[in-house]
Amino acid sequence: MTTSLFDPIRLGAIDAPNRILMAPLTRGRSSAGHVPISELKADYYAQRAGAGLIISEATGITQEGLGWPSAPGIWSDEQIEAWKPVTEAVHAKDGRIILQLWHMGRIVHSDFLNGAQPVSSSATTAPGQAHTYEGKKDYVEARALRLDEIPRLIGEYVKAAENALRAGFDGVQIHSANGYLLDQFLRDNANFRDDDYGGSIENRIRLSTEVTQAVADVIGAERTSIRFSPNGDSQGCNDSDPVALFTAAAAAMEKIGVAFVELREPGEDGTFGSTNVPPVSPHIRKVFSGPLVLNSDYTRERADAALASGVADAISFGRPFISNPDLVERLRDNAELTPDNFRTWYSPGPEGYTNYPARQTEDA
Repeated sequence: MTTSLFDPIRLGAIDAPNRILMAPLTRGRSSAGHVPISELKADYYAQRAGAGLIISEATGITQEGLGWPSAPGIWSDEQIEAWKPVTEAVHAKDGRIILQLWHMGRIVHSDFLNGAQPVSSSATTAPGQAHTYEGKKDYVEARALRLDEIPRLIGEYVKAAENALRAGFDGVQIHSANGYLLDQFLRDNANFRDDDYGGSIENRIRLSTEVTQAVADVIGAERTSIRFSPNGDSQGCNDSDPVALFTAAAAAMEKIGVAFVELREPGEDGTFGSTNVPPVSPHIRKVFSGPLVLNSDYTRERADAALASGVADAISFGRPFISNPDLVERLRDNAELTPDNFRTWYSPGPEGYTNYPARQTEDA
């Protein structure tokens, strides 16, 4: 029997009622102190509780790692308390939600750090410009994270995971994708270290592996997942051999026994990535036996094909969830999707956030 998007799936400790996951989506709507605006976020996520699992927006583990205006954090008691009404609202709708743990590395502008340098795998500068409270500014050069700082960093991930469970989340996802800190360690065009965390693939996957193992040791592997992005250049991060790199990383996750691995990657024809890179997921499927979740501009048809082929166990949808809070039912009925408005992705308030209506059906 062919697997359907609407079949249930077990993701570690989580029994998901369907295989349509809500991908992590940065939306702002937090205070300047990175405290979630509880009522607004509670409405937003509760509206989308029909997803098999919600993966929250990327959430900073420390101020050092958070350089996005009005993005939320999870390092303080105030932030934990502000997240509690959000998780309670999702659970009240019989939903499931995990928190994505984020350290942006060199993508953090020094404006967020009182003028200090951001940290990265090596002393490099990200291309392009950072979003700051004063508008866009050129990125500044990061300093290489020192060896004696790595235990502190790993501890911050662990503490953030513990805080997430205190806030009522059902688990966490470690953000090791999209050109952020852990991805900066993974890729050979951003990592020029000559110690145990640089050079060989074994060394470059070490930090992601150690972070994931440490988190799993404390909250359980069944509540720990990770996201990778083998999709070519991502905010200046790229690798000369993505198949070898990401299959090694996935094999390490197999040993840890994580709840699932999510991949943001291009489609079969090389589209949906920033460069013409073929999908790595078929190779990862050979070394990772747990649930594999694929992401990047999936349609219902592409999602069905990915499940039917056996390469994916579930699909995470991003932008369609912005403007279609009832996306699961729309996909089930092959109904038209409401387009989203880019201008309100990160704007404050409910416009373009909680005011997208559910579809009106004839028997509603």
